[in-house]
Amino acid sequence: MEVKVAIVDAFVDGEKGGNPAGVVLNADQLTDQQKLSIANQVGLSETAFISHSTSADFKLDFFTPQRQIAHCGHATIASFSYLSQLDLIPQSHTSKETIDGNRNIIVKDGFAYMQQLAPRYTDITEETPRVLTALGLSSEQVTAQPVIANTGNGFIVVGVKDIATLQGIVPDHALINKLSEKHDLIGFYVFSRETNLPGRDASTRMFAPRYGIKEEAATGMAAGPLACYLYDYLKLEQTRFVIEQGYSMPMPSPSCIEVSICVENDAISSLLAGGVGVPSRFVTMEI
Repeated sequence: MEVKVAIVDAFVDGEKGGNPAGVVLNADQLTDQQKLSIANQVGLSETAFISHSTSADFKLDFFTPQRQIAHCGHATIASFSYLSQLDLIPQSHTSKETIDGNRNIIVKDGFAYMQQLAPRYTDITEETPRVLTALGLSSEQVTAQPVIANTGNGFIVVGVKDIATLQGIVPDHALINKLSEKHDLIGFYVFSRETNLPGRDASTRMFAPRYGIKEEAATGMAAGPLACYLYDYLKLEQTRFVIEQGYSMPMPSPSCIEVSICVENDAISSLLAGGVGVPSRFVTMEI
């Protein structure tokens, strides 16, 4: 069977950069093993497989080269941007079914926004020395206490003092993997309030060796928890956050993620994370 995979750059910053994801349409007949094989051959951090749903407008399954995951931000943005460009989304409010439940999606003015859940936080004070060791950081370089933040996927969020510190991180992937396994995380999301471009709220890096991702250029499912952390822990009194990622990678791929939070009774009840996806190429493979 021949399978066509669109490579879509999600969260592009302007007209460049972004994080590429594979997108496969009409995936109803593919088995999980075939999806994993395709994701492995595509070789990107995530590939999304779109099929029919009985409970939402579309069913999305996400696979890294190593395993299936419940949600993927940039592959969601890539998928719905691509579907919109093919005129397969008749209205701006749509939805996706995943193995972890349904989520609302909004497609508007070229942007795709995905719903995430209200944040849950886990204190990991006792793990702080190992977290810093995993990132090659000293306590003097950290400006915010590491915390696990989860809006659908769990990440350890770590604040550092400036972009130079962010760029200087030398990750210990084995230790990051060990801590991610222990706490059932996607990975580590490290941020600086100093940014490369004005008008933004944080610059970030993301490490997820547990899922075969040494570093990712854009992570919508991590930007959501970070926006919540900025609101709840750093007390930034705003409901819209602009987060850049990919600038500090060894091979930069600038990305921009917008997050809007919904606050009810002084607590975040939900959020939307979004950006733009641009198809860059197509690959065809036999399975």
